[in-house]
Amino acid sequence: MNIIGKNIRQLRQKNGWSQGEVAKRLKISIPAFSKIETGITDINISRLEQIANLFEVSTMDIISKEGENPQSVNFEEINSLKERLSAREEEIIKLQKKVIDLYEEIRGES
Repeated sequence: MNIIGKNIRQLRQKNGWSQGEVAKRLKISIPAFSKIETGITDINISRLEQIANLFEVSTMDIISKEGENPQSVNFEEINSLKERLSAREEEIIKLQKKVIDLYEEIRGES
C-alpha cells in the first residue's frame, strides 16, 4: 500500500466510514475506491482534491508521509518568504525615493 492510499484509509477509518460510503460520496464504484486505497490505482490531482475536500483535510495531509508535518514546513517557508518580500518592498521604496529625488533635481536645473 502506498503512502497516499494508506493516508486515505486512515482518514476513512477515523471517520468511521466504509469503503462503500466513501465510494458513494466520491461517485465512484467500491472496487475503484478500493484500488485507490490499496495503491493499485494512481489518482489524479482533481480526485486527490475531491478526497481531501471530503475528509476536510489539505492535499498535503494526504500525500505526506507519516510523521511529517506539512503545516509546520509551510509555516516556516511562509515566514521566510514574508521576510524576503518585506526586504524587497523596502528596496523598492528606497529606489522610488531616489527616482523622485533625481526627478526633482533635474526639474530644478531647467
